[in-house]
Amino acid sequence: MAEKIDMEDGKASNGEAHLDEPVTNGPACLKKSPEPLSNRVKRIVMANLLVILTVAGVIIGVFIGLGVRNVALTRTQIIYIGFPGELLIRLLKMIIIPLVVCSLVSGAASIDPKALGKLGGWAMLFFLVTTLIASSIGVVMAFILTPGSVSIVKPKVQGIDDDVPEAKEVIDSFLDLIRNIFPSNLVSAAFQSYATSYKLVTKNGTDGILNVTVEKVPIGTDQDGMNILGLVVFAIVFGIALRKLGEEGEILIKFFNSFNEATMVLVSWIMWYAPLGIMFLVAGKIVEMEDVGTLFASLGKYIACCIIGHAIHGFLVLPAIYFIITRKNPYTFLWGIFTALATAFGTSSSSATLPLMMKCVEENNGVSKHISRFILPIGATVNMDGAALFQCVAAVFIAQLNNVSLNFIQVITILVTATASSVGAAGIPAGGVLTLAIILEAVGLPTNDISLILAVDWLVDRTCTVLNVEGDAFGAGLLQFFVDRTSKQEEGAELSDVRLEGGPSAAAPEHSPLIEKRGGHDSADGPKTVLSESVM
Repeated sequence: MAEKIDMEDGKASNGEAHLDEPVTNGPACLKKSPEPLSNRVKRIVMANLLVILTVAGVIIGVFIGLGVRNVALTRTQIIYIGFPGELLIRLLKMIIIPLVVCSLVSGAASIDPKALGKLGGWAMLFFLVTTLIASSIGVVMAFILTPGSVSIVKPKVQGIDDDVPEAKEVIDSFLDLIRNIFPSNLVSAAFQSYATSYKLVTKNGTDGILNVTVEKVPIGTDQDGMNILGLVVFAIVFGIALRKLGEEGEILIKFFNSFNEATMVLVSWIMWYAPLGIMFLVAGKIVEMEDVGTLFASLGKYIACCIIGHAIHGFLVLPAIYFIITRKNPYTFLWGIFTALATAFGTSSSSATLPLMMKCVEENNGVSKHISRFILPIGATVNMDGAALFQCVAAVFIAQLNNVSLNFIQVITILVTATASSVGAAGIPAGGVLTLAIILEAVGLPTNDISLILAVDWLVDRTCTVLNVEGDAFGAGLLQFFVDRTSKQEEGAELSDVRLEGGPSAAAPEHSPLIEKRGGHDSADGPKTVLSESVM
């Protein structure tokens, strides 16, 4: 923006110089135009300083990790290396709840209910279509590369088997999703979500014959982890309710707006710590890795399948959709959100990346606050392109591993279940693995092989998160384009109505030098006569 303003000022000053001075002195006025190269480089570096620092942080982190790996470090020392990165995640998680709740309340309250419904509808359509495309890419990639056709030695990773989620019925998984939309306690929703577990109940026959039946009864439990879906739904409905109140709700709307702005100031401070935090997150994760050679030898095709699929969707499909609709360069849009994407890669949490993503799309990509603060929290909860793609690859991979040939109906089931279950996937590290069990249950595949997926999830989950947040950002960009286009059409319609009503003669007396010279009485009469003429 600064460049444009400088250029415009330059043009204006040159224009004045040409008017005041003779034509022969024209070259003299060009002295100001060439900018020294050092100043230009300095301006570009300052404008993109955060992005440059973030990229440098990732690269330095990789080198630190590879360098320190050769030293035999204890588990405690590895934890100490990752401490600055842990601080970044804690800072971002701290800001999530006030940011999501306040931004959605103020966003829903500031948008007209009809426009809100239209915006929400377009956003959900975009998220649904892109998630379906991502799922399809995942299935196609898995069938082309056949990652499960190789003989795999199951890698032994400490504590992996404990993390395998308990097998759940498909119907219970979707009922849990609906239950979490309506949390019973808003305070507990900030740190707990509802999950179904099972209890085996035995019943003895009462007709004298020994008849013992065992029934698996679902019981509700609270598990650790923010119920972001419930908070999002409550905040939107509460915002709409405040708008309905009219003047009575204005005070509370102003409170949430101020709270939102203050939170964004905190985010802008955290952003400058992000490069350092990401550097130590990456370094810590590289040092943590054990037996990398065996892991990549056995699961290399699976990892390649996921990462190539994510690259196709992130660098070709989403930019193509954005370009076809807006006719704007999608890669400049991507450059604007690079800091948020790097943070997504470092933290592997779409919820933790949300504060930085809001800041990036508003400041670099020209998305208005109303749209970004309404759509991005919904996208971070609902839109999981990366998770859907990886889940499809994982499902086909496990099927190939167990020599199960999938028929057309099973493939469609995988696509639909992955798209639907990604809606409820938690925006936390390894959130997608928890919903993978639903897909495997739906097509009758063994869930104990999820431990293989968990062994390399630290890497695949990072590219998943990058794709998730990229999809959210493009959704916000497309909605901004849609809003701008409709507002222009409305303005054009209003102008045409004014022209039809007033006619060209109505504007003439306003700028007439005769009227300007006359007194107030004459100028007041002028428009009256014009109006009578136009009526006649």
